[in-house]
Amino acid sequence: MLQILYLAQDLADPAVRRRTLTLLAGGAHVTLAGFRRGGNPLAAVSGVEPIELGTTADGRFAQRLGAVAAACLSLKSRLGHLRKPDLIIARNLEMLAVAKRAVTLFGGDVPIVYECLDIHRLMLRRDMVGRALRAAEARLGRDARSLITSSPAFIEHYFRPLSGLEAPPMLLENKVLEIDGSTLPAAVPAPYPQPGAPWRIGWFGALRCRKSLHLLAEFSRRMEGRFEVVLRGRPAYSELRDFDGFVQNEPFIRFDGAYRNPEDLAEIYGAVHFTWAIDFFEEGQNSNWLLPNRLYEGCRHRRVPIAMKGTETARFLAVRGIGLVLDDANPDALAALLGSMTPDQFSEAADRIGRCHPATWVFDRSDCETLVRRLATLTHDATQTIIPAAALAEARHNESGLL
Repeated sequence: MLQILYLAQDLADPAVRRRTLTLLAGGAHVTLAGFRRGGNPLAAVSGVEPIELGTTADGRFAQRLGAVAAACLSLKSRLGHLRKPDLIIARNLEMLAVAKRAVTLFGGDVPIVYECLDIHRLMLRRDMVGRALRAAEARLGRDARSLITSSPAFIEHYFRPLSGLEAPPMLLENKVLEIDGSTLPAAVPAPYPQPGAPWRIGWFGALRCRKSLHLLAEFSRRMEGRFEVVLRGRPAYSELRDFDGFVQNEPFIRFDGAYRNPEDLAEIYGAVHFTWAIDFFEEGQNSNWLLPNRLYEGCRHRRVPIAMKGTETARFLAVRGIGLVLDDANPDALAALLGSMTPDQFSEAADRIGRCHPATWVFDRSDCETLVRRLATLTHDATQTIIPAAALAEARHNESGLL
């Protein structure tokens, strides 16, 4: 059994929980260690007791650097009792630093996989700060056996031209984890609103985009109750300090709290018609390149995604001939896109999603097993072939999610 030490930047991150479940379903034994950034009991994984390396704060980069330094100094006391892992997966740059220290602790010959599913705006700066961070990433990731990322655009726009990393990429899209599909409900079209009832837009996951919140608020007010917005997930209070008060004062927006992923997806998507697959948080950079979780989750349940023109998400939808694309980020454009929606139009849009192969949206147990086997090869294959730039075009159409 492959022994994996998974180092996570935020133990309460639902994506960390999902990756841990993926590795377990693939047949690996997982030891989870990392920083506590906030409370989220729904992120706990049954049978896995995480090892806390310290506490960090969202949006406080200097504090996180200090916490990483302290964790590296105390790593022997935290991890010294563990069995030597076959592989270390380091999620995000700060955990890559911890992973390097852990390799020394375990004897110097444990391979590292670098997992990076978002490109922080600091990494893209063209000044001394950005150059220093990219140099640190290249140095820390110099011996990484593989790079896990979630969008071809991250490879094309950052990892290939800017990062300095040479680790071969492994594309793992943010698909819905369905370990046992036989127990999950079939995806069914959303029922049309009854006369007088609203259409509902679901914005689920990491709620961090102020521009989206204000756009949806103004649009829903303009529609005078014909559209409602349902929010679920974890608000980023470092970016939306007034989130609770703002939502409370909006007549057509409601926040229904956190949820478990994947266990609660059928329920929360069953309550909406459209998926808000737009993020302006790092507009022109990470937000343009990502393929968000809610894109796959909503389409898995045949809810119609709304993407922003010019983004990787919009390109993804255009290739498959599905979804709706917003031309401009203003209420008028959103009203033009959705305001005249009819049941027939919605049914046609949902049916187009239903005609896509399920593997477009779902990562099942066999995929988990394939991933773990792929990771296992890294433990005994020190000579990895760097994937050339020409292979990126092929990656953009890789439906299996594994490059």
